[in-house]
Amino acid sequence: MSKRVLVIPEDPTLDQYVLQPVIAAACRHIGFEHARVRVLTDPAFKGVSQALDPELLQEVVERYPMVDLFLLCVDRDGLVGRDESVAEKCERMDAYLKPGQTFAGRTAEQELEVWCVAASLPKGWKMADVRAEPHSKERFFEPLVSSLKLDDSPGAGREILGRKAAKKYSSIRKRCVELQDIEGLISSGLA
Repeated sequence: MSKRVLVIPEDPTLDQYVLQPVIAAACRHIGFEHARVRVLTDPAFKGVSQALDPELLQEVVERYPMVDLFLLCVDRDGLVGRDESVAEKCERMDAYLKPGQTFAGRTAEQELEVWCVAASLPKGWKMADVRAEPHSKERFFEPLVSSLKLDDSPGAGREILGRKAAKKYSSIRKRCVELQDIEGLISSGLA
């Protein structure tokens, strides 16, 4: 029987194009080839405040009893306390889980789009600069999308670049170490 992972984004509208392929690649990388990875779209959160709202998260847990691993994944956005906030919300959800379910989470540093940039890093760009920039989406991802003429593609370039990031997963996990943490969460949650 395949394990079910529900990824909880801060806004699925664009995030789904990065999260679904990259988290599925992470699952395959650590031996969960048949894990079914889905991004939460109902309810569709609109922003970090909704994604970190304990009442809304409880509603998600109760609405999806068939899920093995709930994986909360939001942008850090340069905020030092965001990781602690995510950890605290995940811990609070333990009270609502059924046996065999896990609720875990990790921030992307600084934004999910960094994973796409890591897979398509243009010559002359330094990954350390991309990862350190709190507004990496505007400063790096959007110029990359424009240079590749993907502005009008699905997810404003995220679908194509998200799939590319998944194909290059072994490489981007070295550049984006939070993916290694996510692998650990997946491993613990699906074991």
